[in-house]
Amino acid sequence: MSPNQHPMLNVAVKAARAAGAIINRAALDVESVRISQKQVNDFVTEVDHASENAIIETLLGAYPNHGIWAEESGREHGNASSDHVWLIDPLDGTTNFIHGFPVYCVSIALLVKGRVEQAVIYDPTRNDLFTSTRGRGAYLNDRRIRVSKRTQMKESLISTGFPFRPGDNFNIYLKMMADVMQRTAGLRRPGAAALDLAYVAAGFTEGFFETGLSPWDVAAGSLLVTEAGGLIGNFTGESDFLEQRECVAGNPKIYGQLVNILRKYSKFASAGEKADLRQNTPTLVDPSLRPGTKVDDAPPDTASE
Repeated sequence: MSPNQHPMLNVAVKAARAAGAIINRAALDVESVRISQKQVNDFVTEVDHASENAIIETLLGAYPNHGIWAEESGREHGNASSDHVWLIDPLDGTTNFIHGFPVYCVSIALLVKGRVEQAVIYDPTRNDLFTSTRGRGAYLNDRRIRVSKRTQMKESLISTGFPFRPGDNFNIYLKMMADVMQRTAGLRRPGAAALDLAYVAAGFTEGFFETGLSPWDVAAGSLLVTEAGGLIGNFTGESDFLEQRECVAGNPKIYGQLVNILRKYSKFASAGEKADLRQNTPTLVDPSLRPGTKVDDAPPDTASE
């Protein structure tokens, strides 16, 4: 831990590394890991729970009066009325993990009166540690990072998430993907939104967009992006996105271009824009292939598995 880091960030780093050690040990024999299903295509493992418990124990050991908001245990730990709340995703990319696909991470953020002040994203497979304190920049393994300087979509690499749940509107998603893909150098779907945001901050990609994300998926990454000189918001460009389940991020030039493309797909689009989108979306996927599911007019939930 660095003596120059904020004390709360140091504790978060300690917690993330403890969780990463649990994940790495389990990855040595991933076929023996017990898996359950929260809903269709949404998995949780004993590793998620063990990782989350290690993080909570470390954080509350240092700050017993802080609040906790975690993916698996919700708000049952810590002080529910505290102004300091830790948002925890103990294993972002669980589906990748259970297949042995090495793209997943630990994400921890501290909200103070609703604003993200500290952030850690730890990739245990690469031992990559992304950290940020508000006003002090963003770092990868203690080296300062900045968003990419590319200014044109045709030169840009963009990451996203794909729909995977029954009821997701695949036709609207495919139209949205086509709108972005045809303008870029490439579209990628790694499968861990927190890591996608860290990669935008580091300049590895120029932008990112996804729907269906929860606050613990994006909180830490949002601070990394802004402290690295980027922008993040919802599909209409509003910065109050944390609980809105739609997120777009990028360097300033690419962010603006992505918002112009994606705003019509926002849940906050006008009634006329939504009607026009329905009318002009081709039916490429037959909703009846998933009996009993109702496909609505909203963009699909593409939250990272």
